[in-house]
This record gives sequence, structure tokens and C-alpha cells, in this order.
Amino acid sequence: MPAKPKWAQLADHLRGQIASGELAPGDKLPSTAQLCQEHGVSTIVVRQAIFALRTEGLVEGVQGVGVFVAERPES
Repeated sequence: MPAKPKWAQLADHLRGQIASGELAPGDKLPSTAQLCQEHGVSTIVVRQAIFALRTEGLVEGVQGVGVFVAERPES
């Protein structure tokens, strides 16, 4: 089985931090540059990972401000 693409690995990592509460609703994610440096990936990889999380409704972007963990809907 082929290895997961780097963007999927990064998305899994961030998803895990959100699920564990390490990144709580309303928290700002590290910048693209910080994520690139921390994980040794390119800007495109970070953008794809954030796009996947945004599609899942886990994060939301605010133009010119950053990407934040989405508020969880009440169960």
C-alpha cells in the first residue's frame, strides 16, 4: 500500500490535535510558514491540508487574519 501523501499526513496530524483538544475551538492554527518549517513540507502541502480540514468543517479561514479551529456544533 503506498504511503499517504504529505498533505494527508499533515491533515491527520492537525485533525488529531483538534480531536484531542490540543487545538480548541477558536484557536488559531500556526501560520503556513510555521507549519512548513515544523513539518518540513512546502506551502502547497500546507494549503492542501488546510483545504481538506476546511472541507470537513474543522477549520475556517478569516481573510488576512488566519485559520481557526471551527466551533463544534452542539450534539
